[in-house]
Amino acid sequence: MTCAGISPTTGLSAGLLRQATYTTARLGSFRVLTNKAIEANDGKPLPLVQKAFIGLTAGAIGACVGSPADLALIRMQADSTLPAAQRRHYKNAFHALYRITADEGVLALWKGAGPTVVRAMSLNMGMLASYDQSVELFRDKLGAGEYQTVIGASAISGFCAAACSLPFDYVKTQIQKMQPDATGKYPYTGSLDCAMQTLKTGGPFKFYSGFPVYCVRIAPHVMMTWLFLNQIQKYQKKIGI
Repeated sequence: MTCAGISPTTGLSAGLLRQATYTTARLGSFRVLTNKAIEANDGKPLPLVQKAFIGLTAGAIGACVGSPADLALIRMQADSTLPAAQRRHYKNAFHALYRITADEGVLALWKGAGPTVVRAMSLNMGMLASYDQSVELFRDKLGAGEYQTVIGASAISGFCAAACSLPFDYVKTQIQKMQPDATGKYPYTGSLDCAMQTLKTGGPFKFYSGFPVYCVRIAPHVMMTWLFLNQIQKYQKKIGI
């Protein structure tokens, strides 16, 4: 426990549930859509624009599936920052999902889903487009080996994914953790209102508050994703799948 009495693992169950839903749905749908597109393209490699579009679609699908767990994660993490009287005291991710459903209705599980979907689409766009371009740079122009190419391209991909998605992540987080005031009024009427108020009061750089920390959180995840996918693809080719 921390000195404030808050467990350092607060939100862990929601974080694991989010990965089990969002990440698997995103990567699974990306693979399925890619295979279908390659078949339609007579087995030829897909152009970058088509890969990017597939990435956007897969990101949207994954975000829709993982949005409830993402909401639970945001709520559980924000709970420790609230006054004691306003805390929701969620025990775990499933308790949070149950309480949200019981208190606010089933559709509340997708509160903030709009910016969540846009954020996922922007992250996938930055991740996929930059990776393909970086692979060409390292492999074709710099003559790097396989592992140097994958690691270098993965690092650039992680940075671009963070840069593209942080503004949308900022808005999404503000929407998901907001609470009504004493009169029952919420600080923002929606994602667009949140974005406009943020731009008016803090300027465009406000959306990039905490970028170094966000990049450190996102980039390693993106890098590991590419490294694992590269190994899985090599194994599949080895066994003829």
